[in-house]
Amino acid sequence: MSHGKLRDDKTCLNCGHQVDERFCPHCGQENIESRQPFHFLFTHFIEDFTHYDGQFWKTMQYLFTRPGLLTKEYLAGKRQLYVAPVKLYIFISFITFFLPNILPHAKEEAKKPSQIKKETKAKKPKEISKDIVKDLQKEGVLSHEVATNTQKALDTLKALDTIKIKDTQEKAELFDSTFDTKEESIMNAYTLKQYDSILAKDKTGIYSLARPLAEKAFSLKEEGYSKHQIWEKYKDNFIHTIPKALFAYLPIFAFFLWLFHNKKKWWYFDHGIFTLHYFSFLLLGILVFIVVEKITSYLPDNNLLTLLYVLACIALAVYMTIYFFVAHHRVYETKKRISILKGSLLFILNYIGLLLMFMVLMYLSFIMLH
Repeated sequence: MSHGKLRDDKTCLNCGHQVDERFCPHCGQENIESRQPFHFLFTHFIEDFTHYDGQFWKTMQYLFTRPGLLTKEYLAGKRQLYVAPVKLYIFISFITFFLPNILPHAKEEAKKPSQIKKETKAKKPKEISKDIVKDLQKEGVLSHEVATNTQKALDTLKALDTIKIKDTQEKAELFDSTFDTKEESIMNAYTLKQYDSILAKDKTGIYSLARPLAEKAFSLKEEGYSKHQIWEKYKDNFIHTIPKALFAYLPIFAFFLWLFHNKKKWWYFDHGIFTLHYFSFLLLGILVFIVVEKITSYLPDNNLLTLLYVLACIALAVYMTIYFFVAHHRVYETKKRISILKGSLLFILNYIGLLLMFMVLMYLSFIMLH
């Protein structure tokens, strides 16, 4: 309930009806002064979610610790005790989207883009080989013609060495170096031109598939970003798009539930409520992951702390999986074996669906980096 000052006039400002107490019996508007102190804008916003009667905190507690309860209560008609499903999902989505932006990152040695660019160029083997050949030519050890032929031979050997990816181990090493933020090459290439020359000789199809990603990466590197900075930008961009992706998948998830249950007993609306509550829980779990990751980034490197962090992440992931089966059984009230069977099929279907969506999301998140 708001702490705003009540008006002396008993006529509702909204509909004109008589107001005997705090709220209008006709439209429900609170009969308080229309002009309030500036801080009222913020306190009113918070009150909308927290409802000093504990509605918000009760909802959050039950959402995280009592799978399926909120859905059962809502479908039973108890809709004033808890935050509405859509409102809850939007609020948690907003927090999950907003929090990573305000949480500070662990401090790292800052370098100017120009410095990074120069260092990156200095580390290229091709540049190093050119410098060596030029030095030998200046000292008179090599003639101009010999130096030119030597450099061409070195470039050819480099290109041949790059495209000789014959087995799984070599492919693994290729991707390891690509995702290693300490190594500035992108799939053994340091420029887009060099990448395209390797692509022209590649028979695996890997380079063709990754061409748009490589083009974006080299474009960012030309702007002065290191691979580490690109990776951090990508992570932030990907996290920001997760709530949007889940929201887009909501009707698909509810549709699968509709397919697997009695159409007369359960309406699509009912499945939508279950989906909103479960996805709100998933976002809450993702939020916990983000907060824990930010906290650990400030802690010193320690094997024990790393182990505890990994165990905590695994425990949360397992709980998020078990949560679905428990919530599904409690809401739909089927026999345990049938519930487990349906739950498993639904979980597999949605796992594949979400995996495909997130693969597309990962691709688009990188392409849209700026």
